[in-house]
Amino acid sequence: MMRAVAPAAPKYLEISQQIIGQIDSGELGLGAQVPSENELIATHGISNTTARKVLLELERGGWVTRIKGRGTYVRQNRVERTVGRILSFTRNMLEAGRKPSTRLLGIKVLRQSRSQLVNKREYTLPGPIYQVERLRFADNVPMMRETRYVSMHFCPALDKKKLEGSLYDLYETEYRLQMDRIDQILSATVLAGRNLEAFGLEDPAPFFRVEGVTFLAKELILEMEESFYRGDMYEFYVTATR
Repeated sequence: MMRAVAPAAPKYLEISQQIIGQIDSGELGLGAQVPSENELIATHGISNTTARKVLLELERGGWVTRIKGRGTYVRQNRVERTVGRILSFTRNMLEAGRKPSTRLLGIKVLRQSRSQLVNKREYTLPGPIYQVERLRFADNVPMMRETRYVSMHFCPALDKKKLEGSLYDLYETEYRLQMDRIDQILSATVLAGRNLEAFGLEDPAPFFRVEGVTFLAKELILEMEESFYRGDMYEFYVTATR
């Protein structure tokens, strides 16, 4: 009696398993670029459709992140961020073993005051204020987009400062300010279309939206923020005691 022969796995699965093996072995490390569609076609003699399926299979399995216009990269472990500690993005990335960087998207002066509702309480930051928009990276991967509204009273000439580093460090070293606390609210959202352009993503993606108010002593408001953190790159955690 002849033994049935198991059908061969589809070519795209065979190739994707080869790449997964390279990731598992460390040959392709975290953040490394995996072969592009054209490279897969040239190496394996496959069609555009099959090459596309290879990358899609890797993405669906959580092995890689595809960044529009740049390529496909081995997905990095999520960054943990506590909501119970005043911690700058820069310090958070360094503690996670990542290389932080920042792109300033724009800064302008708003003459009017800004109000923000956080934890069912409305706060008002008197004008004039600076509106600072930045894109934050870890190992050259865009992780978070933030808009900060900073008091011109406490931080005069902020637009003349170098804003590609930690604003928290800038507040403390340049302006001699001591932050007292931060009230924040965290929610889940989905970004799509033009809101994803800065991240190099095409399909709608989950994000954490963080809105917050940073205080100096005596309830004086230093800044407000609205930030969007990539849901596939972050984990927020809270430590509670009783």
